[in-house]
Amino acid sequence: MITKEQVENAQKEWGNGVVKIGSLKDNRAECEKFTSEFLDKLYAFDLGQVLFKPTKCAIEQFRPTKDKATSYFIAGDDRKCEEDKGFATTPWTSVRFEEGYVILEEKRAIAMGNYFFTDTSGNEAKVEYTFGYKLVDGKLKIDLHHSSFPYNPAPAV
Repeated sequence: MITKEQVENAQKEWGNGVVKIGSLKDNRAECEKFTSEFLDKLYAFDLGQVLFKPTKCAIEQFRPTKDKATSYFIAGDDRKCEEDKGFATTPWTSVRFEEGYVILEEKRAIAMGNYFFTDTSGNEAKVEYTFGYKLVDGKLKIDLHHSSFPYNPAPAV
């Protein structure tokens, strides 16, 4: 059975990885290498389809491949999606998860809640997330990643 502690550890590792990507933004080769390793270690692209809907996407909203996930995280001249600016290269100084709900099963877990990204000026961005994990060789790998900004209704006219 997957434990809540395993989910929390996976979230911490993911947040630390996003911060590390941003810290490497001025060394493109290292940034690309680390991002590739980050995606291989934490996502299940090597096992089949990953349902990935990142926060800041409007034109190409869904990123089911490692190449498109890489484009979202670090962009670059060879990015796969033109709208990408490199979300993880902002850079962020911390990522904090706030649990909402978790479903734990023998080989699968789903977590939903808010996470908060802090930039170098101390500003915090609140984002809603749903991550699906599968247990592979004792490690959790993400096969579902959905994040979006909280709903902000337009003022009535």
